Amino acid sequence: MLSDKIKLTAKDILEKEFKTAMRGYKPEDVDKYLDLIIKDYETLHAEIDELQQENMKLKKQLEDVPPKRPAPAPQTAGTTNFDILKRLSNLEKHVFGNKLYD
Repeated sequence: MLSDKIKLTAKDILEKEFKTAMRGYKPEDVDKYLDLIIKDYETLHAEIDELQQENMKLKKQLEDVPPKRPAPAPQTAGTTNFDILKRLSNLEKHVFGNKLYD
């Protein structure tokens, strides 16, 4: 998965040879800098591998957990939908009078 996206390995960087030119960079400075890059690159790969393993472990744990069922809605003692609708109807009659039902 990761190897498809990253084109260089630490070994590729280490073994890279550059042509020398008359007024080019100092090979010692380039080597020191590439050594630093190689260390960072190896650390990055180790971290990625560790995170991928942790991700797989967590996905496995998630598969093992049974799905939660939603808790039933709590109802107050003796209150049903019919009771609520009846109360709303009485409230409408009181507020609007009988004009609403004429």
